Amino acid sequence: MAIAEDAGARAAPREQTVRRPNRLLRNLWPKFALLPMIATAVVVFLGGTLWTVVYSFTSSGLLPRRNWVGLDQYDRLWSTTKWIVSIQNLALYGVFSLVFTLVIGFTLAALLDRKVRGEDVFRTIFLYPFALSFIVTGLVWQWILNPDFGIQGVVREWGWESFTFNPLNDPDIVMFGLLIAGLWQGTGLIMCIMLAGLRGIDDDIWKATRVDGIPTWKTYVQVIIPMMRPVFVTAVVLIASGIIKLYDLVVAQTSGGPGISSEVPAKYVMVSMFGAQNLGQGFAASTMMLLSVVIILIPWAYLEFGGRRRV
Repeated sequence: MAIAEDAGARAAPREQTVRRPNRLLRNLWPKFALLPMIATAVVVFLGGTLWTVVYSFTSSGLLPRRNWVGLDQYDRLWSTTKWIVSIQNLALYGVFSLVFTLVIGFTLAALLDRKVRGEDVFRTIFLYPFALSFIVTGLVWQWILNPDFGIQGVVREWGWESFTFNPLNDPDIVMFGLLIAGLWQGTGLIMCIMLAGLRGIDDDIWKATRVDGIPTWKTYVQVIIPMMRPVFVTAVVLIASGIIKLYDLVVAQTSGGPGISSEVPAKYVMVSMFGAQNLGQGFAASTMMLLSVVIILIPWAYLEFGGRRRV
């Protein structure tokens, strides 16, 4: 017993001297490898953002200059009809794009998740449009929606002379013509994300719902969709980022026409900065776009992470 106690006494100080390294000093090499990326993010993204916000309060023209004008650029921005129309168009496009992309993407994923024959072929067909650029997509759908040799022309050749489908030349529905092209390109990616989430659901859950006699649609609504909440959050973030930076599709299909009926904020920024050579106005519009993203992002981040900490 005495020998054992002496050995324990000698081992105790040795155990006390062994300390875990500081958390900041762990995995130093991976952290060093991340330094260039962190520096790029801070200098390019954060620095560029602050630079844009600062110079939005100046009267910069072709070149940036520190001629402070206060909120004059913002007053001019919100008194411009083209900017107001672009905000309305983006809101209309954004709501319909978000809803229909999620619904169509999840529906296609649910159908493919039923182990249909030729799943790989269907998955490739649905995902292929995402590999195309928005310029190519816009040009393709500009031809498809052309009233002379597009859908309207083909249907009229079949004998329906009164058929009319010309959304790109109708100011009232031109945004829906853009929406069709956007859904055609973006739905495939959301379908693949949703399909990956569905494949992560345990088969025992489906077996349990069948034993309980729960209908399939109710299983999706009450069980599967709540379990796929992180997948839906990822899909919403991807869709929202595409909506905010909507530009290529508009330029390729309508160039903002007819008139200004399909203008969007990103196009307004590009035209102001490089067309009208008014950097101050473009910076002000860019800042308002950033502010809209922050207004949406901060409440979502608080509800997503702040509430979870309280629980």
